[in-house]
Amino acid sequence: MNMRAGLFQQQTLKLAMTQELSQAIALLQYSSQELTAFLENKSLDNPLISLEYPQSLIFQQKGAKTKGNRITMGRDPKYWIEQIGEETQTLEKQLLSQLNVNKLSKNRLKIFLQLIRNIDENGYLRIGLHDAAAVTGTNETEVAECLNVLHQLEPFGIGARNLQECLLIQAKQAKHKWAEKILEEYFLLFADKKWKELAKKLQITLQEIQGVSDFIQTLNPRPGSLYVQEKPAYIVPDVAVELRDGEFIITSFEKNAPKISTNESYMEQMKQHKDQQVDRFLQEKWQEFQWIHRGVQQRRETIMKVTGKIVERQPECFYKGMSFLAPMTMKEIAEELEIHESTVSRAVKDKYVQAPFGTVEMRAFFTSTLQTTSEEDISTQKAKKAVEKAVHEESKQKPLSDQDISNTLKSEKGIVLSRRTVAKYRDQLRIPSSSKRKRFD
Repeated sequence: MNMRAGLFQQQTLKLAMTQELSQAIALLQYSSQELTAFLENKSLDNPLISLEYPQSLIFQQKGAKTKGNRITMGRDPKYWIEQIGEETQTLEKQLLSQLNVNKLSKNRLKIFLQLIRNIDENGYLRIGLHDAAAVTGTNETEVAECLNVLHQLEPFGIGARNLQECLLIQAKQAKHKWAEKILEEYFLLFADKKWKELAKKLQITLQEIQGVSDFIQTLNPRPGSLYVQEKPAYIVPDVAVELRDGEFIITSFEKNAPKISTNESYMEQMKQHKDQQVDRFLQEKWQEFQWIHRGVQQRRETIMKVTGKIVERQPECFYKGMSFLAPMTMKEIAEELEIHESTVSRAVKDKYVQAPFGTVEMRAFFTSTLQTTSEEDISTQKAKKAVEKAVHEESKQKPLSDQDISNTLKSEKGIVLSRRTVAKYRDQLRIPSSSKRKRFD
């Protein structure tokens, strides 16, 4: 072996990750909101970047006045009721309204406020009696008395410390004898559906326990959720697919994003300065602007190409809905577009399509292929629907096991699924096991 040291020339090929390539990759995987935030930050850092925001559409309502193409909102005294602000009822207000606050001692009022303000969004108490007593400067006995009063207030089950106590409070209010006893003394046996053992202990029939179960199903395990004021989360689609005259038309929602352009006035002003540092600064910022501008264009083109291929491969899905999704992988799309699979993955990440049947995440259109007894393969989405349908149509007195579902799908639908796969899909669909689906009536 030649081990001598020396200087040698060798020609090799390697891919270098340039700043422009790195930025193009980052832009591609940004969602619409992330892209807007990125451009806004860059416009603050780079004076050559100017952003033009699209004009917001304001829907004309009663009392709106139109001036040319602009719509301005006016106040019409005839519709004064619409101008009143909405007053939301909070859980704290609801509970305090049921207490005679004026007749409470200062200590009791302090305890009630402490307990109420430590109830989470589901309605459960998240502070111990000892801690509540320490904070309010009282004793645990007095705190426990206040908590008992709290448990008598509506919505029933509020202030419970766990699920068992929450359901028990509601059962006591309904005066359901067997539900009270089972929840208080045999909660774990009941929850694990060991009903035969439970029936022997209580000396009652399985049908009676089934009746108790049906009653408990009507109770609210999250009583506090009635008063949670959640702000709606809005999804901005990146592309829209419309059906016009029997053809699918794909349009970009780029009009909703800020348009990037050059700040010409600033550039002309800076060019008048005969300074090398200013020239170097302008050159750097101009190069950065070009990179970003090209990156945004490439992002749009890639998303449109990928969407076009999705529509081309999934026509039945866009006609009839997601239940008709055909098997399709990112690798297949990448090969057809002659790009890398990771590029497709970035292009669909956090992107949404406004389809004829609703707004769907792009990733949802990709699904693996499952084997069937026929020549035609199906998607995991169809397989899950088949599992769900089999459970829905089963006898509730003799529910199908995972192996039974597997055998049924193979013989009736031609879908080949192992028992473990059926169990996995069942868990994803939040369908309980056969032993917990069984009814005794």
